[in-house]
Amino acid sequence: MKTRDMALCALFAALLAVCAWLVIPIGDVPFTLQTFGVFAALGLLGGKRGTIVIAVYLLLGAVGAPVFAGFKSGVGALLGVTGGYLVSYIFMGLIVIAAEKLFGDRTIVFLIAGVIALIVCYAFGTAWFVVAYAKTAGPISWAAALGKCVIPFVLPDLAKLALAVFLRDRLKRYVPKTA
Repeated sequence: MKTRDMALCALFAALLAVCAWLVIPIGDVPFTLQTFGVFAALGLLGGKRGTIVIAVYLLLGAVGAPVFAGFKSGVGALLGVTGGYLVSYIFMGLIVIAAEKLFGDRTIVFLIAGVIALIVCYAFGTAWFVVAYAKTAGPISWAAALGKCVIPFVLPDLAKLALAVFLRDRLKRYVPKTA
């Protein structure tokens, strides 16, 4: 990896951390801009470098850097009730990588991959939430979990994806391509 690529990945990992720190607490799953940071990294840097950004971000948090929502960190945060959403960011990156390989690096491809990635994020994160919540606070129904974890976030997350697509279209030409 070139120094330029490492610097871009570090910059976007920092952006992702800042997006996580902007929190509106609304229950067990806080509202943050993390998904925007994920979409921005994947959209502007591409699937491979964007996924590296996500991995770096998760590793920073796992080793104790306070990069997660509410300045949380550590393996405990990754294994907590919202940890599944954090882990799902890797799957989101893999979906974008696959879409780019199969269909090219076009805006419509990124938009469709982003919607699919968001569905995977919700599915994986909510399943994780149900299991982790049951261990800490008692059983929760799928309907209640969807009400806490998905329904309030669908429109804001789609808006974040739309903003990332808009920025991708405007800024992608200024971001150096990987060699």
